[in-house]
Amino acid sequence: MTPESGDRAPDPADGADTGTPAANPYARTCPHGTLTVVEASGEIDMASAGALAEHLSAATAGPRPDVLVDLRAVAFFDCSGLRVLCRAESRAREHGGRLRVVSESPRIRRLLRASGLLGRFPPLPGVPGQRP
Repeated sequence: MTPESGDRAPDPADGADTGTPAANPYARTCPHGTLTVVEASGEIDMASAGALAEHLSAATAGPRPDVLVDLRAVAFFDCSGLRVLCRAESRAREHGGRLRVVSESPRIRRLLRASGLLGRFPPLPGVPGQRP
């Protein structure tokens, strides 16, 4: 007899005990000092934006969240990803915090500029305090 998924004790490696979603192919959450860094990777589009949204929702849930969304490992990012960023940034502000974006990609910068969101999400070149 094998245990059902509901019969297992939560595994901290899955993020179950901490309230942090488990890492998936598109996002993982990493604490970095007082910041919460959500590292996105791969292609963020309509099919995968929910996986990123899950991490951003958890990261912006508490009081005064300070969240960095690291897009440096993203190969493709479309309006579905922008929608997720906008919702998460609004939620962070509602809780007295902020959400910022890390990206060195000219494509991401062009997308933000074309969508009118470059002022809302001016990309940082890296995670503050992290070695290049």
